[in-house]
Amino acid sequence: MVKVLILGPTLQQRVTEPEMDLEVDGPTAVKMLLEANPDLGDALAPFVVCGELLVTVNRKVGSLDSVVNDGDVLKIAHQSRASYDGTTDIPT
Repeated sequence: MVKVLILGPTLQQRVTEPEMDLEVDGPTAVKMLLEANPDLGDALAPFVVCGELLVTVNRKVGSLDSVVNDGDVLKIAHQSRASYDGTTDIPT
């Protein structure tokens, strides 16, 4: 099981539960975990497309390509200004 915590009101409004346990069959990329759980994946899809998600795995900063294993804690939060990684410019 991977414990998934959805943080912040922006994302919590889109999901049915802000905390859930998801089954994994061995090491799985965060992106694949979201795709395997359509309710969660569909709710977060607009933010994935815009690159507006912050991901941590076991208190370490990660990405959608990070791998989660059984027993891990995955936290997902909204980052409204994604310019920190150069993907979006902050309007002046």
